[in-house]
Amino acid sequence: MSVLRRTLALSGVLVLAAAGCGSNSLEGGSSTSPSSAPSSAPSSGGPDLSGSLPPKIKAAKKIVVGVDASYPPNEFLQGGKTVVGMDVDLFNAVAQKFGVTVDWQPAGFDTIITGVQGGKYDMGISSFTINDKRKQQVNMVSYFNAGTLWATAKGNPKGINPDDACGKTVAVQKGTTQLEDDMPKRQAKCKTDGKPEIKLVVRDKQDQATADLVGGKADAMLADSPVVLYAIKQTNGQLEQVGQIYDAAPYGYVVPKAETAFAQAITEALKSLNTDGTYKSTLQKWNNDSGAITDFAVNP
Repeated sequence: MSVLRRTLALSGVLVLAAAGCGSNSLEGGSSTSPSSAPSSAPSSGGPDLSGSLPPKIKAAKKIVVGVDASYPPNEFLQGGKTVVGMDVDLFNAVAQKFGVTVDWQPAGFDTIITGVQGGKYDMGISSFTINDKRKQQVNMVSYFNAGTLWATAKGNPKGINPDDACGKTVAVQKGTTQLEDDMPKRQAKCKTDGKPEIKLVVRDKQDQATADLVGGKADAMLADSPVVLYAIKQTNGQLEQVGQIYDAAPYGYVVPKAETAFAQAITEALKSLNTDGTYKSTLQKWNNDSGAITDFAVNP
């Protein structure tokens, strides 16, 4: 996964804040969100998956999930403390198939996989793009498809071209595939072509990168396509898409490497939600139905 003052800039930042994108409340990393899946019994319809729960989750009757809640519309803070978004709604529905609730724990994006490996979180859910490096660290369950998209100020005053951004200032989120996989290739091409390198503004949270672009501290940003499209909408025309979506790949739920059976059971829950219509309706609620998949799998 990745990332996007003056009178004009302030209005855009306020719009993001009103949408629940409040980064300051994430500093302590301890805010939680009440689950929308309060039932202690598996939801009706589909297979009973409660027997597939790891003992720790079964005893606690909840799944503790690490999430970077600065990535609207997929996951963000509402009212400074409640984690909401597409990922939240969808996985709360998955948890209902197991008869448990979800404890959403805000965290830095680049700390979540380590937290899952160390047992701090039962799972990580934060728009993680599935790649070979991550599959070596954890199990990943595919549930959505997204690509990378660039954005710039309305009218593209800096003449941003994603295929030739050498010398431009670009905001991106720490720990994302955009920073770790995409940018090194672009920097190498700039060097080969004898052009100045891209000036990266690397931020801990996506909403900070978006604010950098709105406020003129960056010429462009790149992040996952649903996030960029949402930022464009929420900033009331101050930003625009530049170029097209590329490098489409599935998002994956992060599950400990030793819990392959649990990961496989999650695919069954997703298949059941797809059959009963909950999967598609949840994505449609967040205008993300174009990323729907049907081939839910472990480590695809």
